[in-house]
Amino acid sequence: MSDKTAQGGDAPLEFLKIEREADLPQWANRSTLERFLHDEMTPYQDPPEAIALALDDCFHQAEGHGGFAMLCRAEGRLAGVCIMLRTGMRAYVPEWLLLMIGVESGLRGRGIGGKLARRCLAETGTGVKLHVEESNPARHLYERLGFRVRYAEMRYVPSDS
Repeated sequence: MSDKTAQGGDAPLEFLKIEREADLPQWANRSTLERFLHDEMTPYQDPPEAIALALDDCFHQAEGHGGFAMLCRAEGRLAGVCIMLRTGMRAYVPEWLLLMIGVESGLRGRGIGGKLARRCLAETGTGVKLHVEESNPARHLYERLGFRVRYAEMRYVPSDS
């Protein structure tokens, strides 16, 4: 899916939904996506190994699993990436998880992140959850998009991990 109708600042934006790794365009291969997400999500990025696992999960083809990557290109280069995963659940937990979203630092402030997130939300057509650190300024974008804090997240991590 490609759509060149959205505008981001001065340049038109092209959105591309990718559900299979084999369908990644040459300008945004897997290693490009891994590096982009690590670099452009600073200081809230995950380690490279976690980003690689996220892409494995995203492109998993089993029924009820996988997801998609939404790519955004502006000015002939990768401008943003959003990774969406199916949770395998519904009703009690949203069906989708907005796992990662990053926008090239030099293009921030043009509304690209919001357009990218809105495009992903429209593609799912159902409930979406996400995790965001309280100190992350992107939290305000998510609130403007309609995300609300409903639960406190608690995690158990064994002491030997």
